[in-house]
Amino acid sequence: MTTKDDRQEFEAHKEAMCLALGKDEKVFKQSIDTMLALDTYDYSYLWSWMGVPIIQLPADIMATQEVIWNTRPDIIIETGVARGGSMIFMASLLAMTGNDKGKIIGVDIDIRAHNREAIETHPMASRIALIEGGSVDDSTLDAVRALIPEGARVMVVLDSDHSYKHVLAECRAYGPLVTEGCYLVVADTAAAHWTAEQAPKKRSKAWFAGDEPLSALNDYLKETDRFHVDPVINGKLVLASSPGGYCVRLPDAS
Repeated sequence: MTTKDDRQEFEAHKEAMCLALGKDEKVFKQSIDTMLALDTYDYSYLWSWMGVPIIQLPADIMATQEVIWNTRPDIIIETGVARGGSMIFMASLLAMTGNDKGKIIGVDIDIRAHNREAIETHPMASRIALIEGGSVDDSTLDAVRALIPEGARVMVVLDSDHSYKHVLAECRAYGPLVTEGCYLVVADTAAAHWTAEQAPKKRSKAWFAGDEPLSALNDYLKETDRFHVDPVINGKLVLASSPGGYCVRLPDAS
């Protein structure tokens, strides 16, 4: 008995469901309400990757994995180092794709000594470069560019200061570094979907609709025709911190 090869049908159905889910406003609102309830338990802080805290929600981790596997970047720049788990996660994915020269560049204005130690003593340390400095400072950007080999495929994740002004500045500074077919990921766009009263309070600063990453990304996308918001990846980002934040770099206009 021959079993039908249904892989193409499976993927087509999956894509259709992602697009349909992305249009379901009722489910999305329920997802936001659930995220806010889970924050009571510091839900995004409960996970680790290869022994290091990764301050992310599981759906965002899966989405990033899919993007890296499908696009195979050589360099991933992440602004916002925190405890380092996200960089270690992405470095391990580069290793699994067989990219021996792949590297993660982590940028943060303040890399705390204990976090630096955890990163620099980890088995993935050889795949990570740390740059301490303001993410949009000229000296920092020069240091980042110096670590990008000629011809490298480059992906960018913006996950530092989530204010509108700073994220817009980061989009303008790092967007041009993203190469064709790779992704610009703007993190914590979910903040656009709650009010000041609803915003999680267990943070150094609360972000909410109007002063948050999604507003900055949307305004950046009005300035450039280089990026397209991926409707499939973003469609399934419920119970996620970065819905609407995954943008793919388009070919330059001929």
